[in-house]
Amino acid sequence: MSNGNTIAVAAASGQLGAAIVQATVDIVGAENVVGLARTPANTASLGVEVRPGDYAKRDPLTKSLEGVDTLLLVSGMDTPDKRIDQHRNVIEAAKTAGVSKIVYTSIQGAEAGTSFSPIVQSNRQTEQDVRNSGLQWVIGRNGIYIEPDVEYIDTYKKRGEIANCAGDAKCGYTTRPELAYAYARMLTESKHDGQTYNLHGTSITQPQLADYLNLAFGTHLTYRSMSVAEYREERIADLGEFLGTIIAGIYEGIRDGAADNESHFAQAAGRPHQSWEAYFSQLAHDNH
Repeated sequence: MSNGNTIAVAAASGQLGAAIVQATVDIVGAENVVGLARTPANTASLGVEVRPGDYAKRDPLTKSLEGVDTLLLVSGMDTPDKRIDQHRNVIEAAKTAGVSKIVYTSIQGAEAGTSFSPIVQSNRQTEQDVRNSGLQWVIGRNGIYIEPDVEYIDTYKKRGEIANCAGDAKCGYTTRPELAYAYARMLTESKHDGQTYNLHGTSITQPQLADYLNLAFGTHLTYRSMSVAEYREERIADLGEFLGTIIAGIYEGIRDGAADNESHFAQAAGRPHQSWEAYFSQLAHDNH
């Protein structure tokens, strides 16, 4: 390995983790980046060394973090109570292994009052644990990914509309490649140490999102506002109790203004976030 400036990216088999690995390799080279994954075999295409990285297993994590200088901790996917302890395992393993800096991918969202709030709260707890770790740290609070709306286009087409409970509130969306670009810099530049950044592009409303999707896909989608209860019921019918409740909670948070925050993306990335005009124009181009 290199001269002690090795960067480890946890959850490297996930979409965000994999994108951050690639963006970091672009800066420091593949020999200075290590992926951590629960199932290392799932990461063969990454082109970097991959080590065991199950958040629930502290001893193997400690071994995997030997020789690592900077660690990217991606929020786990487990239930909120389990995630707090799993993240603590990673932080403790990092301290034992001699890691000097942790960058944590957190989220924006309503900290109280919605069914998504327990997840936001568990992230805030990990933020505190990272700040109290005694290590250098940077925290990113990700906006809402726009990709799921794009991937949902066939369903939107069938329905002829986007319908949810966000109302006319604005939402700070982002994309995985844009997040990866910012995190690679947060990992490799010390000027970000001690900062907590909201990472998203220009905030847009649901009717604006419909307009952008129309631009990209030649559709004629309109937006219909639903009540929170009505939307929750529909999501649960579609996705089951657990996921349906969470999705409804995210949109209730948007409705409450919890996703319309000041963005620090340019500060983190050293350049502005890609504009939605540019993003959707590119999609339109790719579709023709």
